[in-house]
Amino acid sequence: MSMTVRVDVVSAEELIFTGAAEFVALPGVAGELGIYPRHTPLLTQIKPGAVRLKLPGQEQEEVIFVQGGFLEVQPNQVTVLADTAIRAKDLDEKAAMEAKQKAEEALANRSSHEDIARAEAELAAVAAQMNILQKYKNRATAR
Repeated sequence: MSMTVRVDVVSAEELIFTGAAEFVALPGVAGELGIYPRHTPLLTQIKPGAVRLKLPGQEQEEVIFVQGGFLEVQPNQVTVLADTAIRAKDLDEKAAMEAKQKAEEALANRSSHEDIARAEAELAAVAAQMNILQKYKNRATAR
């Protein structure tokens, strides 16, 4: 029997994932984090990107896009509190492309430092979504 840690991925709207995982990887603000069961307690901010979960008995990782938020790690519990969280299989490429175009337009029309920061944050989130979409598509076609 493999060792696991309980993982909850929660967005502002809903519980996206709850269950056991052998390993969790996600983008912390200081770099990529890898968490195994009995990890040292940790509280940190996360940036837009992929939460990758290695689930017991499954070959493929479960992938969830997060737009930012916080990570809390306890020895037997990992909690991801995300601003936005969407399973990779539910990401919409067309919507991501539209969001990218809007963010690029907002950046071009920069009227204040706040608007620029908001547009840059949106571009970073869309770039992370597009990266996940590309990897998920490649994985789906490789099966």
